[in-house]
Amino acid sequence: MPEAVALLERLADRGWTIGIAESLTGGLLAAALVEVPGASVSLRGAVVAYATELKHTVLGVDAQLLAEHGPVHAEVARQMATGVRAVVGHDGVPADVGIATTGIAGPTSPDGQPVGTVHIGVSTPAGTHAVALQLRGDRDRIRRDAVAAALSAALEVIR
Repeated sequence: MPEAVALLERLADRGWTIGIAESLTGGLLAAALVEVPGASVSLRGAVVAYATELKHTVLGVDAQLLAEHGPVHAEVARQMATGVRAVVGHDGVPADVGIATTGIAGPTSPDGQPVGTVHIGVSTPAGTHAVALQLRGDRDRIRRDAVAAALSAALEVIR
């Protein structure tokens, strides 16, 4: 995936590290980076927090936010991206970048939001951003498109 190559090159040029937090993509985002030779220069690790409670207990997403809005929310994506930076950090120093994905890949929606609703969080030392998407297609297509969108979002933030 060319976006993965470009992101890893940009991170390496800066000497930055990255952590990934995934829900709906279930490890596909981390796999896209790992497929690139030399990914270990920047990729610190990944957390697949598929269960809602793991978003709180592992990544530090606010429990009240999850209770009130559920796991598919822009602020959840932002907090996941921030949280994973700390989780994969080293000696108390967080990773420079965190990317997070959360959403509904289908085939049905557990909470009434449309299938294809996706939120991507990107956190860097300069701030944390979220991108809201409404993707179309079957489950596999939504998950693949979410990975591409997450890589693009990170590239947009890390210029």
